[in-house]
Amino acid sequence: MLEIKNIHKTFNKGTINEKKALDGVDLNLNPGDFVTIIGGNGAGKSTTLNAIAGSWLVDEGNIIIDGVDITRLPEHKRAVYLGRVFQDPMTGTASTMSIEENMAIAARRGHRRGLRWGISRKEREEFKKKLAALGLGLEERISTKVGLLSGGQRQAVTLLMAAIKKPKLLLLDEHTAALDPKTAKKVLEISDKIIEENQLTAMMVTHNMKDAIAHGNRLIMMHEGRVIYDVSGEEKRKLHVSDLLKKFEEVSGGELDNDRMMLG
Repeated sequence: MLEIKNIHKTFNKGTINEKKALDGVDLNLNPGDFVTIIGGNGAGKSTTLNAIAGSWLVDEGNIIIDGVDITRLPEHKRAVYLGRVFQDPMTGTASTMSIEENMAIAARRGHRRGLRWGISRKEREEFKKKLAALGLGLEERISTKVGLLSGGQRQAVTLLMAAIKKPKLLLLDEHTAALDPKTAKKVLEISDKIIEENQLTAMMVTHNMKDAIAHGNRLIMMHEGRVIYDVSGEEKRKLHVSDLLKKFEEVSGGELDNDRMMLG
């Protein structure tokens, strides 16, 4: 479903602030893979997701989704292949529009837009059904402006919107980092449910090692713009945080200095 071939990205080339963000990343995802991505600050986690989404173009290498080379496509032309949820619950939805209006916009992504606007009874019932599955009571608040929702409720709606067209690839960029632990746990449960029910291929960046181990079928660790560890299946299920810390020291040659990962 996803092929990343030897991608490189350097910011501020030729200046004193030059930073090599990606240094030859290679990664293949099979359909249905749910990959969690961990690493210290500046490891290249979010940069990889941004490269896939087209937030910036890579300096070299190729990015292929379901057989289509999207390496040079602008961001808006990649949207048909991707769903994305950001760290900030305020991003990804229109706060002054209702829940159903936001969901209608997501459901019509990729369709030609005309002057006619309206939500049919069939659409509304389908939106209510999807919202009811979240277990948050939002199906009874479908006309509520999204800006009045809590951070967790808003992220749950954003997840529904990101998955509503069943994208080739779902990108979750630290989408629980701004939430309190209890809400974050609920949003992760909803993420698992949506990914499994829609049989999506997904990538999730997280600083929480326990979450990286508990979710998904595969885990990769990044360091200095490279993938330094890739584990899946039974081996991943048997991992403990101590194993990840030891592995990081083995392959990077140093101790992890990221407080968020250590505390998480």
